[in-house]
Amino acid sequence: MTAGLLELTAAQAGAAVRAGELSAEEVFEVYRARAASNSLNAFLWVADAAPASPKAAGAELAGIPLAVKDLFCTEGVPSQAGSRILEGYRPPYTATVVRRLAEAGAPLLGKTNQDEFAMGSSNENSAYGPVLNPWDRGRVPGGSSGGSAAAVAAGLAPWAIGTDTGGSIRQPAALCGIVGMKPTYGAVSRFGMIAFASSLDQAGPLTRDVTDCALLLRHMIGHDRRDSTSVQFPEEIALPDRDDLKGVRLGVPEELVGAEGGVDPGVRRSFEETVALAERLGASVESCRLPHAPHALSAYYLIAPAEASANLARFDGVRYGLRVGGDDGLEQMYERTRGRGFGAEVKRRIMLGTYALSSGYYEAYYGTALKVRTKISDDFREAFSRFDFVVTPTSPWTAFELGAKLDDPLAMYLNDFCTVPMPLAGIPAISIPSGLSEGLPVGFQLSGPAFSENRLLQAAYALERAIGFDGSRAREGAVGDDGGALGGAGRGGELDPGAVA
Repeated sequence: MTAGLLELTAAQAGAAVRAGELSAEEVFEVYRARAASNSLNAFLWVADAAPASPKAAGAELAGIPLAVKDLFCTEGVPSQAGSRILEGYRPPYTATVVRRLAEAGAPLLGKTNQDEFAMGSSNENSAYGPVLNPWDRGRVPGGSSGGSAAAVAAGLAPWAIGTDTGGSIRQPAALCGIVGMKPTYGAVSRFGMIAFASSLDQAGPLTRDVTDCALLLRHMIGHDRRDSTSVQFPEEIALPDRDDLKGVRLGVPEELVGAEGGVDPGVRRSFEETVALAERLGASVESCRLPHAPHALSAYYLIAPAEASANLARFDGVRYGLRVGGDDGLEQMYERTRGRGFGAEVKRRIMLGTYALSSGYYEAYYGTALKVRTKISDDFREAFSRFDFVVTPTSPWTAFELGAKLDDPLAMYLNDFCTVPMPLAGIPAISIPSGLSEGLPVGFQLSGPAFSENRLLQAAYALERAIGFDGSRAREGAVGDDGGALGGAGRGGELDPGAVA
């Protein structure tokens, strides 16, 4: 039974539940057992059982369990943002997007591991140990939504949600061989999503295929009065059914795909093969220009840390989370709490952001970065006057070895070279698996103008069908023979954070 269920996508499993061929309880328990005994350190908490919901089996998401990144607040459940400073924190409310998906029939399966406060490209910055890539456990799964990506790729969860600030959904999706989508900024409510960089953060789906992506996204979008940045999506998300790309115009940006991007030869080969496939499906392909895209990484690493330094000021040991006390005053308590609670990467970004916002440097650094951001948006607007979509590799490289880039922050940041421009412009982008390079997955990224999600999903679906990527290898052996040698959770319990540190 388990093996058969694991071969079903979430949409297929949901159809089987609605047809009475499977029970929602049976599906949940299979995934709950796998999540609790996984050997990838992908989960920080796993549910006892699905919450009672008599309508779940008849709802569109049919009781198919959902893995949720630790960055989303979930009532009564540990919501720690991968950080010691929030260790054990249980919010009194649930994030809007998690609530909406639960109301549509997708119960909470567990909370997934992540880079601390979503700051990272490898999932090695988690306070609870790194997540392992199911394709090769000596390699990273990407970040910051690495736990969600690894869980879906390994068949520990049928689907998951994550967050994307500079590529944190798309990059781990590419490195783990699954689909990941960053929606248009404002399409999905950020209420209850622990903030990193508020003008960039956006929630999105990580799924086995494009159909699951569309199905999950359908229930995530929409205005929320508790999030002033959220908007009403102009149309319903439809399930894709296109089998060709006739009439579709694809632009290949020289600045992101050219030699200056440093794209690995195997990744480049997979990208070029996918572009050629798109042409055979009827698309027209031409080179295009995004002149300011090479500056996106520099702008991002000023804007995001600046916003993070303000957002993370609330974690001070006073209201919630860790408090390291003493008898020598409030200021010393702040320092001790933040010094012990935050990891090295979070401290680095807080210091960068504080410096960029400081008197005498604000206009030179943060102000200039905002101007570059505007130029990047203008570049995309010009490109979309000629093309339907801009296409690039998702990540310049496949999954790299654990620890390989921890001592070189710049090398780590370069993982986001192809994904950072899109959130700066606020536009949607999707990554789909395009093949393998030396046995590791490669991602192909399509981006479009604001609110073009339906068209992006249709194009991605047509390509996905033509590529025929097989991710079954990642689902083999993802569960430890000893019931979870790397920190298996008990029923309703947190994983052992020291097991893979």
